[in-house]
Amino acid sequence: MKVAEYIPRMKQRYNNDVIAALMKEFNYTSVMQVPRLQKICLNQGTKGSVSDKRLVDNAVEEMTNVTGQKAVPTLSKTDISNFKLRKGMPIGARVTLRGEKMWEFLDRFVTASLPRVRDFKGINHKAFDGNGNYTIGIKEQIIFPEIDIDKINKITGMDITFVTSAPNNEEAFALLRELGMPFDNLKMTQK
Repeated sequence: MKVAEYIPRMKQRYNNDVIAALMKEFNYTSVMQVPRLQKICLNQGTKGSVSDKRLVDNAVEEMTNVTGQKAVPTLSKTDISNFKLRKGMPIGARVTLRGEKMWEFLDRFVTASLPRVRDFKGINHKAFDGNGNYTIGIKEQIIFPEIDIDKINKITGMDITFVTSAPNNEEAFALLRELGMPFDNLKMTQK
């Protein structure tokens, strides 16, 4: 007896609904022209990690809990004497998600984490980089249900970048909108 293969809910939504909607909206002739989500990159800097090495360890542990994938510390690339920073010192944590973990994180982010943001009115629709990538800054890591608030030493933020195969901002906006990202203004304005 063969066991049915697990497919993340957001990936099923992409395959069943998003592809058809984008093909209709942009008049694509092939399914391969439809933009897709390639990876999600999470990055968390730790202020004061030069004097307290445990801050980086805590950031790595938090990112691992949030994403379900082992986070790695980021190292400084240059010496900055004013900050007492030396090349190669750990200053943050980062994770790059692909495949099923990427789809699972996106699902949890849209359905569980974003609604927990205080005074949430939608995410900024202007944070595209021109190449089809979108970056959002999170001010408090406690919006993620995987993080225990009682064990937090310091409230820090993080940057989350959604890398798509879209050639421009308009197509990337349509892709993320169809995937359920709650933008503050549903009309994408071209610059």
